[in-house]
Amino acid sequence: MERLESSVPYGTAVSAGDTHTLRYELRFPQGAERVWEAVATREGLPGWLAVAEPFVRHEGGVITLRWQNTDEHGNATVAPGRVTGWGPVRLAEYTVDVHGRMRFDLRDEGSEGTRLRFTNEFTGSAASRLDCLAGWHHHFEFLADALDGRPKDWSTWNLDRWRELRADYAAAGQ
Repeated sequence: MERLESSVPYGTAVSAGDTHTLRYELRFPQGAERVWEAVATREGLPGWLAVAEPFVRHEGGVITLRWQNTDEHGNATVAPGRVTGWGPVRLAEYTVDVHGRMRFDLRDEGSEGTRLRFTNEFTGSAASRLDCLAGWHHHFEFLADALDGRPKDWSTWNLDRWRELRADYAAAGQ
């Protein structure tokens, strides 16, 4: 199956029963400080992922992520949790209800930009694995746009692109 056109590389999933580990490796032309601002600040997260309120930025701190997009029934995800890993400009890890552990590892590659290794570990069905693969992929497309100065206008959100991505991941056997 030919994969859909995307500026974001496709993620992979490894599953053991109902425990899933999703991985993405992304490269951005922006420096690590700029990518860090997008994945680890209250100001940056809403432009591509979710509102973070409260957000106590240190290991053990509280975080609640409120997604701006909705599912097919109009429900938005609200995920309270903790900051479970923190190393400024290199590591932000959040463990929240619904989405489990989300780890953002950044590496500054100088003139080459920034490499972001993302891992998501959670428990759920095979269908939820596909939902999350497509969802993260879509959000990483939003992240690329936000880093280019075009944060997501959530009033334009619809499920069309997510559905395309989900079908593509399913066809690829993920």
